[in-house]
Amino acid sequence: MDYRFFMKKTLDQAEQALSEGEFPVGCVLVYEAEILATGSRRGTIEGAGNEIDHAEMVALRRLIEIENKIDPGKITAFCTMEPCLMCYAALIISGVGEIVFAYEDVMGGGTGCELSRLKPLYRNSPVRVLAGVMRAESLKLFKTYFSNPANSYLKQSFLAEYTLGL
Repeated sequence: MDYRFFMKKTLDQAEQALSEGEFPVGCVLVYEAEILATGSRRGTIEGAGNEIDHAEMVALRRLIEIENKIDPGKITAFCTMEPCLMCYAALIISGVGEIVFAYEDVMGGGTGCELSRLKPLYRNSPVRVLAGVMRAESLKLFKTYFSNPANSYLKQSFLAEYTLGL
C-alpha cells in the first residue's frame, strides 16, 4: 500500500478543516487500496465545545453507512494526528487492522496504551500502529493552526507549546 499517497489524502482533509477554522485533523479509511470513508475534525471553532466529532469518529460514522460487507481487519486508518484514547478504542472496537498517523499527540495520544493490560475487548486486538508517516507535513498544519491568534482550541495547552517549540 502506498502510505504516502493515502496520507496526502488525509492531509487534504486536515487542510480543509484548517481552512474552515477547525483543528487540522483528518482521517481516511482505506480498504484494499480504495478510500471508503473520510472525516475531518469538527466542533473546535470558538464556543463549539464539541469533543465527540473527531476526524476518526466522523469517518467511522460514514463507514457504517456503506452496505458492502468488508473485512474490517483489512482497513487501514490514516490520521494526521495520533488518535486519542476515544478514537483509538473506537478504531479497535470497529476491528480496524492498521492505524497510520503522521504527528504524535504528546498530550492525548492513545496508541501508546498497553493493550495487554486492558480488558479482552481491547487486549485481544491485532491492530498494528505505524507512526510518523509525513510527520513534517502534518506538523506544518498544526503550527499554522496554533500560530493563528484567532484559534482558541487547545491554545495554551501542552500540545500547543510542544508543537510551536519544534
